Amino acid sequence: MQDNASGNTNSTQDPISSANPRLNRIERRLLEAFDELWQGFVDPDDAYYDDDGTRWISPSATGAWYASGGVPYLDEAQLAEIRNQCRRLAMSNEFAINGHENRISYIVGPGHKYRVVPRRGQPANEVLLAEVQTVVDEFLRLNKWHQRQQEIVRRRDRDGECLLRFFTAADGTTRVRFVEPDQVTTPAEVAGLTHHRFGIVTDPHDVETVEGYYVDGQLVPADEIQLRKLGVDANFKRGIPLYFPVRKNLRRAEKLLRNMSVVAEIQSAIALIRRHGSATAAGLEQFVADQADVSVRNRDSAGTSHFRRYGPGTILDAATGTDYEFPVAGIDAGRYVTVLQAELRAVAARLVMPEFMLSSDASNANYASTMVAEGPAVKMFERMQHDMIVDDLDVMWRVVRAAVDAGRVPPDVLDVVDIKAIAPQLVTRDRLKEAKADELLVRTGAMSVTTMTMRHGLDPEQEQRANTPQT
Repeated sequence: MQDNASGNTNSTQDPISSANPRLNRIERRLLEAFDELWQGFVDPDDAYYDDDGTRWISPSATGAWYASGGVPYLDEAQLAEIRNQCRRLAMSNEFAINGHENRISYIVGPGHKYRVVPRRGQPANEVLLAEVQTVVDEFLRLNKWHQRQQEIVRRRDRDGECLLRFFTAADGTTRVRFVEPDQVTTPAEVAGLTHHRFGIVTDPHDVETVEGYYVDGQLVPADEIQLRKLGVDANFKRGIPLYFPVRKNLRRAEKLLRNMSVVAEIQSAIALIRRHGSATAAGLEQFVADQADVSVRNRDSAGTSHFRRYGPGTILDAATGTDYEFPVAGIDAGRYVTVLQAELRAVAARLVMPEFMLSSDASNANYASTMVAEGPAVKMFERMQHDMIVDDLDVMWRVVRAAVDAGRVPPDVLDVVDIKAIAPQLVTRDRLKEAKADELLVRTGAMSVTTMTMRHGLDPEQEQRANTPQT
């Protein structure tokens, strides 16, 4: 901006600037320079981003950052962004992957066992029990249920929810397929209805009574879908991914590990640094050339690179004024490892898991003392196993009802049989003590032989056939 050299000003200008046209001109140029600096180097939207480039979730009209109940999303777009952030962690962050896999191993393990037994107070009808057991076993085999259980845990943790859709054939067999969370969205024409939100239709007076799901824009009846949510209250329609509260910790841990490795790599790649106290630039260049074993000329930059090999046990003789410094000796990765462990400890606290289950570093942990009956991790895994059993039994009863509708089993099976599920043991096992305790329970009638067999990972029918003498 050019100022008038005469320094003419109006009556509203500052008297100091009016009295000194040169100062006025300098002040204006400084203001212009600062304006350019702001526009060129400072993004006005930076205040709305975290240090990892993630934009904050927009507040609601009332100014609240979270919806009621602490759910960090207000609409389907925000929920999709939260889900995508955690999906990226599940695909690329090594610590997040380890946490997912360990939860699958402890919750599912070698798989849950399902047995059809007489309902309490009902006489045992072995033929009927065998028919229903055949239906359940067929479903487990057709749907590769053990593998599907693992995927259910992974999807529920990664996406905050897992949706199963049931397809029943004319012969009464049931097949299960996954529905992606992104497929369940509310069509635009009904988006204004309060009971048609987040792709789920509920009773207008009871949000917990689901009437249907919009899958790819089509309304699917509720009895064809099972939704397993994570981390939200019962009156919220969609779940929250497992790593949402600690997603920044996981990203920082990954970046810290990367930076540690890069710095160590650079430091260890430089064998030594020679310091020449009084050498000129030309003299230093000549010294390097004279000491080189190999000199390579770069045709692009017209420069020359000099290399010298130092074999094992090399002894260096330095002239006066030359000092040797070894940067590798200054590497202290332990300082950063402590910070890394603190970040992973925060993530492990969210998972209610020992740190070594997340970092795979068992140097300061004792598995036997961690996986005891009263340990927090065991209590948490037992709770999740129980929740999974409740959902799985709901699936099994859907399968049995489909078989009843197709005439494969009599209708009265719903009243006279029950289905039991047994999850893998979690605590540190003493097989001898367990066997003695089970023997006592069986002898007193508190537990059946079938249940005892399943608790030890055996198949009751197969073991019974193996123990039956051949005629």
